Amino acid sequence: MLEKTYDPAAVEGRIFEKWLDEGAFAAGAGAKPGAEPFTIVIPPPNVTGSLHIGHALNNTIQDILVRYNRMLGKDVLWQPGMDHAGIATQMIVERQLMERQEPGRRDMGREKFVEKVWQWRHESGGTIMNQLKRLGASADYGRERFTMGENGAADDQMVRAVTTVFIELYKRGLIYRAKRLVNWHPGLETAISDLEVENIEVNGHMWHLRYPLADGVTYDYPIAFDVDGNPTEYETRNYLVVATTRPETMLGDTGVAVHPEDPRYQGLIGKSVMLPLVGRRIPIVGDEYADPELGSGAVKITPAHDFNDFEVGVRNALEQINIFTTSGAINDNAPEIYRGLDRFEARKRILDDLEVQGVLDHVEDKKIMVPHDEKSKQVVIEPFLTDQWWVKAEVLAEPAKASVREGRTRFVPQQYENTYFAWMDNIKPWCISRQLWWGHRIPAWYGPDGEVFVAASEEEAAKAAEDHYGRAIELRRDEDVLDTWFSSALWPFSTLGWPDETAELKRYYPTSVLVTGFDIIFFWVARMMMMGLEFQETEPFHTVYMHALVRDEKGQKMSKTKGNVIDPLQLIDEYGADATRFTLAAMAAQGRDIRLAISRVEGYRNFVTKIWNAARFLEMNECHRLEGYNPSGNQLPLNRWIVGATARAATEVTSGIEQYRFNEAASSAYDFVWGTFCDWFVEFAKPIFSGEDQEAKAETRATAAFVLDQILKLLHPFMPFVTEELWAETGKIGPSRESALVLAEWPKLEGLEDEAADNELNWLMELISSVRSVRTEMRVPAGAKLKLVAVGASSLTETRLASHEALIARLARLESITIDSQVPTSSAQFVVGEATWALPLSGVIDIGVERARLEKEVGKLEKDIAAIDKKLDNPQFVSKAPEEVIEEQKARRDTAIERRAKITAAVARLGA
Repeated sequence: MLEKTYDPAAVEGRIFEKWLDEGAFAAGAGAKPGAEPFTIVIPPPNVTGSLHIGHALNNTIQDILVRYNRMLGKDVLWQPGMDHAGIATQMIVERQLMERQEPGRRDMGREKFVEKVWQWRHESGGTIMNQLKRLGASADYGRERFTMGENGAADDQMVRAVTTVFIELYKRGLIYRAKRLVNWHPGLETAISDLEVENIEVNGHMWHLRYPLADGVTYDYPIAFDVDGNPTEYETRNYLVVATTRPETMLGDTGVAVHPEDPRYQGLIGKSVMLPLVGRRIPIVGDEYADPELGSGAVKITPAHDFNDFEVGVRNALEQINIFTTSGAINDNAPEIYRGLDRFEARKRILDDLEVQGVLDHVEDKKIMVPHDEKSKQVVIEPFLTDQWWVKAEVLAEPAKASVREGRTRFVPQQYENTYFAWMDNIKPWCISRQLWWGHRIPAWYGPDGEVFVAASEEEAAKAAEDHYGRAIELRRDEDVLDTWFSSALWPFSTLGWPDETAELKRYYPTSVLVTGFDIIFFWVARMMMMGLEFQETEPFHTVYMHALVRDEKGQKMSKTKGNVIDPLQLIDEYGADATRFTLAAMAAQGRDIRLAISRVEGYRNFVTKIWNAARFLEMNECHRLEGYNPSGNQLPLNRWIVGATARAATEVTSGIEQYRFNEAASSAYDFVWGTFCDWFVEFAKPIFSGEDQEAKAETRATAAFVLDQILKLLHPFMPFVTEELWAETGKIGPSRESALVLAEWPKLEGLEDEAADNELNWLMELISSVRSVRTEMRVPAGAKLKLVAVGASSLTETRLASHEALIARLARLESITIDSQVPTSSAQFVVGEATWALPLSGVIDIGVERARLEKEVGKLEKDIAAIDKKLDNPQFVSKAPEEVIEEQKARRDTAIERRAKITAAVARLGA
C-alpha cells in the first residue's frame, strides 16, 4: 500500500543509489540491438564550484534529453566530469595555506604546492558532482573525467591529449610565442581571459594634458566658427592636448595619433612632441583610429597598455614600452622618482607633477567603464605587454564557421548563430598561457640562447636540443601553464580516450547535443568546434541548445549583493528534486530568461502530490495492471477517450522534447495529468468503481492502470524520482516489470485515438465546465443546487443526457436537468453543441445586482488597461523603466484583458 504522503527526502537518495547499483546510467544501458548512439558531454563545472541555479537548469535539460533518449532504446552516454579551474583552485589553496599559517606558495616551491592542490582536489574538490546526483542527473559516473587527469602525470590519458594537441598545433604553425597585449591581473600576476574580466561603470575623470611640440614647432588651432562650422578665429599653439582616464600610463607613451584628414593637424604629422615628466621625444602619426569628433582629436598612444593603442603602434612602428611590474607597480622603464610606486599611488604623484609643470589643461568628470576581476569585482585589470603563447584562432575558425553556415551544426534558438558569428568573424589570436602553477604545464623547453623546443617530455626536448646544438645542453622548462579553456576545448573527444583510438571514441564521437549557456559560446563552444574539426575532422555535435538565464521573479539577475540568489539545493531540501526540476523545465522557453518564483516550485510540489494521490486512489480502487490488456479493445467511451487523450499527450510531450521546447513538453504533460486524467477521468470513473457493472469496472480499472503507466513514462524525464517510486510500487501487483522505469520503453500509442469517444466526452466536459463557470462568475452559493434546461436539444444530445445525467448533476451540483422549447426567464445562458443551456437564477441570486457588479468590474478593468497602454505608449517610460518593470506592466495588461473577456461573456449570458 502506498504511503499516505510522498516524502522526497526519504525516497530520492535510496532510488539514486539503486540506479547506480544496477548500472542504469552506464553507457549503453537499456540500448536495443543495433541502436544509434546518443551522446551528451556535460559542460564541466569547476572543481571549486557548488550547484547554483544555472547548473540546475542546464543539467535538468540535459537529463531530460538523456532519460528520454535512453527510453527510446538508444545507446546513450552522458559523459560527466570537471574542469580543474586553474585560477580559482590556486586561489583557494593559497588562501587555505594563509589561514593555516603554513608556508606560502613561493616559500614551499612549485612541486610541493602542486601536491597541496592535488590533496585539496581529492579531499574537498568536486562537491558539485554529488550535488548533481541530488538533482537526479543520470550521467555515467563511472566514466567521470577531470581536465587534469587522475594525478596530472605525463602518461595520464587526459594529460597526453592536451600535450598532443599543443605539439601538433605547434608543428602546424598554429601555436606560436609572441609579445602581445593581454588582460593582466596584477593581484594574481597572470594573464586572464576576457570571460574573467567584467567592465564596471564608475565615476571617473578625463584628464586633458598639454604635450609640448618639439623643435619650437607651432600651429594655428581654430577656436571660433561660423554657422556653417568654418573656422573664423585661430590661436597659435605650441602643444597638443590629449586626454586620458589613466594618467599613469603616459609614462609609456610612444606616440600621438591624429586623423590623417583632420585639417587642424595635417601639418603636424611627422613632427614630434616631448613627453612631459619623461622627456622622451615621441612622433605624431596619422592614423584613422583618431576620431576628429572626440575630444581634441589628438590621442596619446601607449602600445604596451591599451589594446587599441597596440594596433596603432603596430601599424606605425611605434616603440612598445611596458611601465608596470607584474604586480601593477611602476617599473624601471619609468623615471626613477616613480619606480616602485603602486599604479594608483603613481597616478596621484604624476597628476601633482603635471599640475606643477603647467601641463594639466583641465579635468572632466566622466562616467567610465573600468575592467575588473570578474570574481572579486575589486582588482582593476590592466592591458599588459608580455611574452605569451598564442593560437592562430583566425585560421582554426574558418572551418568552424563553415560548419554552422552550411548547417552541419545548428544553434537552438537560431538567433545565437548571430552571437557565434559576431565572435568568429572578428576573432583575434587566442592567448593560451597563464602564469600559474596549477594547470597543464606548457610542453616547451628553452636553450641558453632562447631557442624553444616543444616536446612531449624533457627527454624528447633534450634530444631535439642536442640535434640542434650538436651537443648535450641544459634546458629550462617554460614556467607557464595552459589556459583552462584549452583543455576543455578538447572535452568531446579527450573524455572518450583520445589520443588513443578507443572503442568509445569510435562509438560516441561526434556527440549529439551540447546544452550550455550563451555566455560561453565563444570561450567554449566555438573552441570545441575548432579543435573537433582540426583533430577529428568532423563537428563535435550537431546541435547546440542555448538555455537562458535564470532570474528572480522580478526579472533581476541574481546576485549575492542583491540578496536574491535562489539556492537549488535548498529548493531540493524543501520541495524535492522533482518539483525543482519540473519548475525549471516548465519555464524553459526558448530564448526567454526564466523568472523563478518560489510559488512556482510550491505549485509543482503540489503537482507531485497530485500524481501520488491519484496513484493511491487507483490503488484503493484495485486499478491494477492486467496481463494481456489491449487498450484498443475498450468498449466504454470513457476508456476509449482517456486512452486517446493519453496518445495525444504522448505525441505533444515527444514533440516538445524533440524540438527542444521543454516548457511546451512540460506544459502538455502537466495539463494532461492534472487537467485531463485527475480532474476529469478520475471523477468520471468514481461512479463506475462504486457501481455494480463488473465488466465496466474491470475495463476501467485496467485502463486506469495502463494510463498511469504511460503517465509515469511521460513524466519520468522531468520527474525521475516520484515516477520511479510509483513504477516500483504499482509493479508489485500484476505482470512483472521488465525493467526499472529509467530503462522502460517510451510510450508508443499511435492509432489509439477515437473520434466518437472524444466528441462525447468533450461535450460532457464542456457542459459541466460551463455550468461551473456560471456558478463562479455569478457568485452562486456553493451549496445551492440549480436547475439546468436544454433548449433546442438534438436526439444525440438527448441520448448523451440519458447516459450521463447523474454524472452531470453530481459534478455540476444540479437539482435537475430538463429539456424545454423556451429559455426560462431570469436565466444565465450558454451554448454547448447545438443546444442553448439555461440556468434559472431567480431566487438564487439578485440578477440586477450581479449584472451591475459585473459591468462595474468591466469598467474598472478597461480603466486599468487604458492606464497601462498610456504608460507603454510613452517613449520616455519605455526608455527609462527597467526591463522587468515593462514586462510586469505587459503581464498585468494581458491578465486584465483576459479577465475583461470573461466578465463580458458572463454579462452576455444574463441576456437582455
